[in-house]
Amino acid sequence: MERTAAPTSPPLPDVRGLLDGIPGQRPPPRVRPPAEPPAETTPRRRYRVPVPFTLSYAAVLACTSLLTAHVGPSLVHALHQGSSTDVAHLVRTPVLVLVASALWVAGGFASPFALGFLAVLTTLERRIGGVRTAVVFLLGHVLATLATEVPVGLAVLVGRLPDSSLHRLDYGISFGVAASVGALAGLLGPWLRWPLLAAFGGMLLQDLIAFTDPMTNWGHLIALAIGVGTWPWLRRLPRPRPLPPAPAVGPAADGHSGR
Repeated sequence: MERTAAPTSPPLPDVRGLLDGIPGQRPPPRVRPPAEPPAETTPRRRYRVPVPFTLSYAAVLACTSLLTAHVGPSLVHALHQGSSTDVAHLVRTPVLVLVASALWVAGGFASPFALGFLAVLTTLERRIGGVRTAVVFLLGHVLATLATEVPVGLAVLVGRLPDSSLHRLDYGISFGVAASVGALAGLLGPWLRWPLLAAFGGMLLQDLIAFTDPMTNWGHLIALAIGVGTWPWLRRLPRPRPLPPAPAVGPAADGHSGR
């Protein structure tokens, strides 16, 4: 018997050319997150007033000095009398007159004590800070005022002085300045401390010897001693941090007178 060949399937057509016509399936494009803004390479400058207490107080004193220079003498006398830390006012309104009396400068803003105020308090505030400088100034102003006015009241009470002494005109910043000088001397080196105390104390002693205004002159010496008495406290205090350096800009980065 003759064998017959098994039927075979026809060969598949060549479709390689057809595959080239089908568009390629590309993956979806990657979405990039928004770029963060570049960090600032140059830090912003921080402005800070170096001596805020001294400058603020000086601005107040300049305003009151300007007022006294442009108003009538009768009004100026009334303002000074109402702010006087005499015994009569201290008995009635002690806090008010102790504050108000320190708002006036005897002789105006160009007086020696006003210039000394700026120089001494600026230096002191840079060393111990504004709050401590205010404490030293107020200690001298308040304690020296009480130390000079309380004996006057007692002398009037026992009949050693007339009743008119209860209305003595007393105002100004000189007690606070004297206490600040004493406090500042304790923060300086020996070669500056003792000449400063000798020069300032000698000037106060000359005023006392002249005997033109003994109550005020005694008050200045008492205030200076109060400032010296703050040395142990001030020397134990930590020093304030210095101001940070500015960053580089660019690619190369008060008798009858006021104190």
